[in-house]
Amino acid sequence: MSIHNSSQFIRQVKQNPENFYVIHYSCQSLYDDNEALSPRITSIGISHYVTEQTVSFSTHSIAEELHIPRESVREQFDEVERELLKGFYAFIRDRRDKHWIHWNMRNLTFGFEHLEHRYRVLGGNDAPVIPVERRLNLNDLLSDRYGSDYAAHPKLKSLMELNGGVHRHFLSGEEEVQAFQNNEFIRMHNSTLCKVGFLNSAIRKLLKGKLQTASRGWGIALDRLFEARPAKAVGLAGTLITIGVGLWQILLWTGAL
Repeated sequence: MSIHNSSQFIRQVKQNPENFYVIHYSCQSLYDDNEALSPRITSIGISHYVTEQTVSFSTHSIAEELHIPRESVREQFDEVERELLKGFYAFIRDRRDKHWIHWNMRNLTFGFEHLEHRYRVLGGNDAPVIPVERRLNLNDLLSDRYGSDYAAHPKLKSLMELNGGVHRHFLSGEEEVQAFQNNEFIRMHNSTLCKVGFLNSAIRKLLKGKLQTASRGWGIALDRLFEARPAKAVGLAGTLITIGVGLWQILLWTGAL
């Protein structure tokens, strides 16, 4: 089933949480200061929403498996990146029918198309493509739910600040570029994982009506109220009372009372 808005998203995650994965990745600079024409992929993190189990593909772990020393990683990055993407596509090959929740991975500059492009550049010709209707941008879903001003720019970092604070491993885009130049690949990978973890947490809070945003207004307040547990309990009590009254009327009509 395709998901077109936040209400459908919330309903589907509640009904079939096992069908959702959260994904994020880090890369080289998104501007023209790269040795390649497109940014190299340095790490990818994937979390299965319902189990919170995380699978990752990282420069430092693959370089170690290939017995490439730290000081030689950038010289042999084609080999490392190719293996990283090969492992990633092997993982998603049988999961293309699932829903993939991401943060602004929407185009060739930064997105699923970027991953596919880098894989082709490095000789890969068997990338299993995730259908566009299976890609869910959490930023867009939150904007649909709470309005486009739900958080200040940069929104991911601002949303973290509103919901417990910025993770100690979080790196901004500029900081990731500097980390790459310094061969700090574990640092980049930890940043990717902390962002995946936060997205997973944000979804859980969204479903419970507990996600903190900068949005204001009665509509937002009511939305949070009706998603909250007390409201659900009141709704259940109302349903039971309605059933009870219905049974009472049936007994009266049949003369059983």
